[in-house]
Amino acid sequence: MTPIWHPSPNFGPRRDGLQPTLVVLHYTAMGDAESALRRLCDPAAEVSAHYLIGNDGCLWQMVREQDRAWHAGAGTWCGMEDINSRSIGIELDNTGAHPFSEPQMATLEELLVSLMNRWAIHAEGVIGHSDMAPGRKIDPGLRFDWQRLERQGLAAPRGTPPAQDPETMDRFRALAQQRGYGTDVPDETLLAATRARYRPWGTGPLDQADLVAVSVGSGRT
Repeated sequence: MTPIWHPSPNFGPRRDGLQPTLVVLHYTAMGDAESALRRLCDPAAEVSAHYLIGNDGCLWQMVREQDRAWHAGAGTWCGMEDINSRSIGIELDNTGAHPFSEPQMATLEELLVSLMNRWAIHAEGVIGHSDMAPGRKIDPGLRFDWQRLERQGLAAPRGTPPAQDPETMDRFRALAQQRGYGTDVPDETLLAATRARYRPWGTGPLDQADLVAVSVGSGRT
């Protein structure tokens, strides 16, 4: 896979000698890939990502993987901050209101295989923007097909049912923290963030299915 090189000035060195251990998925929330490309390469915007995948599957690279792109912003994962220094950012050409196309998903899968092999990134390290910044970000959104990635080992599998967990928010928070979520957010915000990743069809108050979905199952790799 050879991306189209379209350099952005919006990057810097990774801090403290860090290397990528995460991949963060975003959607552009713009009308088309060309508009997103212009913004991600505009020095006034002060945002960027390593890669952009168009709706037609076209792949652009804007920042070298060795460098720190400005895509994640404030947030945490597994208690770690400065996600930009720890991650590779992938923008997907999508408004958040429609499904992600087959060509786009196929390119994403090929790119993820390459990145995960090159940087020894595990499936647990492929996360959404909303995972690391619940309440602040909602992308890649409810339309993104996480289960498709899970089936190929390109994202962490959702949990399998343990012995019946009590339907308590304390238990849910403990499971979410074990997954990697920061829990210094309101209950409803954390529930919405985990549902966006694992149960996008979920509605209403916390229930047993939410605990099952966020739990770290025996199939974890």
